[in-house]
Amino acid sequence: MNQFRIFIFSLLILFLNAANLNAQNTSVRIQVLNQKDQPVPYATLSASLRTDSLKIIKLTADSSGIAVFQLQQDQQYIIKFSAIGYLPFEKGITANGKNNRYIFNVENLSKKLDAVVITSKKPLMRQEDDKTIVDPENLVASSTTGFEVLEKVPGLFMDQDGNIYLNSTTPATVHINGREMKMSAADMASMLKSLPPNAIAKIEILKTPSAKYEASGSGGIVNVVLKKGVKLGMTGSVNGGFQQGVYGNQFMGFSLNNNDGKKRSYLNFSVNNRNNYEKVSTNRLLTTDTLLTQDAFTKYPGHGLYTNYGLIWSVGKKWEIEYDGSININKSKSQSENDNLIRKISDEQTLSNNLNHVNNQGNSFSISNGFESRYKIDSLGSEWENDIFTSYSDNKSNQVFNTTYNTPVIPASGGDGDALNRRYLFIGKSDLKLKLKKKLTVETGLRSSVHHFTNETEYFHDKNGIKIPDMTRTNTFKYTENINALYLQGSKTLGKDIVLKIGSRLENTNMTGNQQVPADTSFSIHRTDLFPYIYLSKPIVKVAGYELRAYLVYRRTIVRPGYEQLNPFQRYVDQYMTEVGNPSLQPQFTKNYEVNISADETPILAAGINDTKDIFTNVIYQSDTSAMAYRTYDNLGKNKEWYIRGMGAVPPGGKYFFVVGAQYNHNFYDGYYENEPLSYKRGSWMLFTYHTLKLDKRSQLSMNGFVRFKGLIQFTEVNTFGALNANINRRFMKDKLTVTLSVNDIFFTNKYDFSIKQGSVNAYGLRENDTRRFGMNFRYNFGIKKKEESKGMFDVDSPEGK
Repeated sequence: MNQFRIFIFSLLILFLNAANLNAQNTSVRIQVLNQKDQPVPYATLSASLRTDSLKIIKLTADSSGIAVFQLQQDQQYIIKFSAIGYLPFEKGITANGKNNRYIFNVENLSKKLDAVVITSKKPLMRQEDDKTIVDPENLVASSTTGFEVLEKVPGLFMDQDGNIYLNSTTPATVHINGREMKMSAADMASMLKSLPPNAIAKIEILKTPSAKYEASGSGGIVNVVLKKGVKLGMTGSVNGGFQQGVYGNQFMGFSLNNNDGKKRSYLNFSVNNRNNYEKVSTNRLLTTDTLLTQDAFTKYPGHGLYTNYGLIWSVGKKWEIEYDGSININKSKSQSENDNLIRKISDEQTLSNNLNHVNNQGNSFSISNGFESRYKIDSLGSEWENDIFTSYSDNKSNQVFNTTYNTPVIPASGGDGDALNRRYLFIGKSDLKLKLKKKLTVETGLRSSVHHFTNETEYFHDKNGIKIPDMTRTNTFKYTENINALYLQGSKTLGKDIVLKIGSRLENTNMTGNQQVPADTSFSIHRTDLFPYIYLSKPIVKVAGYELRAYLVYRRTIVRPGYEQLNPFQRYVDQYMTEVGNPSLQPQFTKNYEVNISADETPILAAGINDTKDIFTNVIYQSDTSAMAYRTYDNLGKNKEWYIRGMGAVPPGGKYFFVVGAQYNHNFYDGYYENEPLSYKRGSWMLFTYHTLKLDKRSQLSMNGFVRFKGLIQFTEVNTFGALNANINRRFMKDKLTVTLSVNDIFFTNKYDFSIKQGSVNAYGLRENDTRRFGMNFRYNFGIKKKEESKGMFDVDSPEGK
């Protein structure tokens, strides 16, 4: 409570600093577009009084070509623009508080200097306050799905189950357009594999999210932001491609955008056909002299359809209303063969040998709808946002399995099962941001979410052609999760350049589960928790003209167990492995600390600590009486993970650009495993890189890759593995058509040996997928630009939106 009082007292002092407001200044927002009505990012803009040219205010535009000046009201200013690859210009405006939004179109330098063509380029990654922004333009060129785009982002690691890791052993939470989808890693991966790659506008990486975001992001947040028709006029693209490994992937789609200045609409559509295989070989000691060997091969063919559509209306000068929807349809199959052998190690005597076949068929359908409204309160950037989001998903699957026995010779066994699960998600939130004078920003908001999940699974044994209910696998349950949240945070610029942001989030959690078949395992959890947040930013030094800025961030987060992790019902994996939930599983809390340094908004160095209590993780327990093992979740005590990450880059815009980085993670677990003390330490390195080389005016060679040394996935240790990808693209037909040739996992090194040795479990093996693929993509861009209008020097009636 003392810490909470200190926090509230500090927040009040911060807000009281805004009492003395300067009412003589007005905010003027300027956006710079090129001749194709595309934003000119990171341009240099200056404003000087017409009557006193010595008083100059210089700003750098953001990635959208926008800069916001604080100017004296009713004064005339000269606005000057300069950027690499564009002709400089001057423009006169009057800061009268009425027309405070301007769009200026600039000319390419090549239009006047035919012999010299200089182009500027957005950086691949840049730091913006407490998040990293990734421009996916080059990553999209060699990808067939949104999932592949994320795989190629430097510093992100995706395991073979679809989990995404940033700087922690806890997976990150994936958002689409700022909304958490409440899906499992496998379902989220399926959606991203249906997402057309060129629909992605940017990727936001939040390693330590502020109090505005849900407290459940202890592994960080990856927010995939989709394009929403930002270019004026009618534009679009048609794209398609294929990749061929052992099996092939194909996709085709299109996107349409229309923007008349007051109304925007967009449509993305993609269909894909995909196939993949997974090979897993496992050796597990049942006793000191008995070994279980399993060789499993699974093929995963599937088809997907994805469409995303939306409308954005500007109502007057203050209101903006948006509707956004998506539909995702997936059909999947899998055929698995698992050869199981139990033998004595001492004399290699075969005790058991059987072959298990499993065929799965699944159909999933999901639809989501979102309604947003934004009210611009003033010209400083204050706004009120409201968002209502709903989604529904329906998943049906059928499984047929059988086992034939060679040793000992006994009749074959088998059966089948059907599963139906439905998810309903509702999220409602309201956020208020007040941009006050004296460089003070106050943010507050409310959020409520309801997630309802139902499952009906029915299994049968096949005995001499007669179906007999299998009650060990049949189950029916309902689960509801309701989280209500309130947050308050404020940020202020202290002095000239120190930015302080402090806040806190209060979350009320209500979870209820009710299993009806085969037995009642109902539970109910209610709790309320507080999650503080602190952020500090300050420039520290200039090196070779680049400003180095340091950031310090602290956040408390939570990971709540889901129903599948709490439900004690036994779920069949194979005849030697069963999954069970743990109803006594407690949520884990993590304190995240990070300090990082960026050079001109490009992250170069970071170090942090993730201090977790009541950590729960996937564990395997060996049965004392049989070959059966149980995979479940347990709270193992505490874990302290520290990491350091470094990254260097050549500034973009030249012929050659590269990013290279490294990260070291060290984990220390201290707790109990199988009621025995656990003290476990491991460290691992990851290197990653990204390169582009302009071969000529229309051709570019790109390469990206990573390597991970002695990685750790919870308690499973993996050996060194990685991947190197390369592509070459060329533009044709006046740069409207882009053709890309690519190869992923060139040396087929994205596979690994693994081992786990904890308690009574001692296992090791190999896992590989169909990752080495050759492919070709194409994209054709088309569009009709909105007519440009010439403007006079002091044409003050030229606000944004005309």
